[in-house]
Amino acid sequence: MTPLSFQIHTFGCKVNTYDSGLIQARLNDTGFMSATAEPQVHILNTCAVTRTATLDAVKMARRLKIKNPFSLVVVTGCAAQVDTEEFPGVDLVVANSHKAELSNLIRQYYNGKLRERIHKSNIFRKEDLEGGGGYEPGHTRAFLKIQDGCDSFCTFCVIPFARGKSRSLTRQDLVRRVNELVSSGVKEVVFTGVHIGDYVDGEGRLEDLLSAILSDTAVQRIRLSSLEPIEVSERLLQLYLDPRMCRHFHMSIQSTETRVLHAMKRQYDAAEVENSLLRIAAQVPESFVGMDVIAGFPGESDEEFRQGVERLEQLPWTRLHVFPYSSRPGTYAARLPQLEPSVIKRRAEILRDLSARRLEQSAAAQVGTLKRALALRGGGLLSRDYWSIESAEPVAPNEEVTLKVTSMHAGRLRGEAIYGAAT
Repeated sequence: MTPLSFQIHTFGCKVNTYDSGLIQARLNDTGFMSATAEPQVHILNTCAVTRTATLDAVKMARRLKIKNPFSLVVVTGCAAQVDTEEFPGVDLVVANSHKAELSNLIRQYYNGKLRERIHKSNIFRKEDLEGGGGYEPGHTRAFLKIQDGCDSFCTFCVIPFARGKSRSLTRQDLVRRVNELVSSGVKEVVFTGVHIGDYVDGEGRLEDLLSAILSDTAVQRIRLSSLEPIEVSERLLQLYLDPRMCRHFHMSIQSTETRVLHAMKRQYDAAEVENSLLRIAAQVPESFVGMDVIAGFPGESDEEFRQGVERLEQLPWTRLHVFPYSSRPGTYAARLPQLEPSVIKRRAEILRDLSARRLEQSAAAQVGTLKRALALRGGGLLSRDYWSIESAEPVAPNEEVTLKVTSMHAGRLRGEAIYGAAT
């Protein structure tokens, strides 16, 4: 029997990238065949962080079905869990609660044994994390999900209802998985999750996991995904003294104004935002610090926005990831008085302009420095401190070299390889 061919379309965050890798591995292991041209099965691993994210998946599902009416279009992921009824035209809706059963459900569909189109249950009863994903053959980096779910229930966020309660993989399992990735040739592992600051294994926390990875594996580069200000502990900063810890912080701050943070139900205030950024700059100097910021949260006054911009101008960071507030059905914030779309748009423009100016300044300061950079598949190199660099000469994919940054244009760096040098 000819294997069924499939293609995965991934939306959203690095956690979904991990999950897509796991789906692919499971399908390949059970007799399916990966394909990019005219696959029989299209799997949409969706995002639901905003209403727009769900609609993007709805549009793609509709386009795929129009292009090839005889293909099987399957929707899974977060939008399948929380926006289940938004996909009336697809063949199968497999929510996060049933994602582990995906290959079996597709088999049953083709064997004519599947009676239900929608497969979904209470996500808060889900206990497992489904380890083993995040790696695609030929890629130089792997995303490793160490934690899933969230217990915070921020007022703007629907993700706890899509992912369930916070739960973590054990240190033992993660050490074993990192060693497997290293054996397969992976140079960099990115630890990801819905809220990795909530990582827990018995009495162990995130810092204990990192200590175990550093002592029990030979991985060359470790990178973390989003952290909140109160999760930047002294012990964590000490771990960054190890050169294998990439000097790159992605801070999920959302706002720098205390009242707005409390309205978002964040567990920190403006002073703790400032403190975390200042300590990173002092103890892990020359780090790349990116930050998530929401523009136009309901109730944010003009004065609060102005003060927030002024505070950002005084603090050390590298780049802002600006998210114009988008009302998400099912969240508490959607019930609050909303700002005018023009106000939200203008505030987002101001923050993006601030980010562009800061990134340009930071990039200019890199000229003349030496960086260890990993050549990525598809071109370009990524430094340990998260700068994308173009090399003056070809570098083989998955090779890490020392580059001297020679120039910068429009925030983009260019460098020359210095073989045998160290940083």
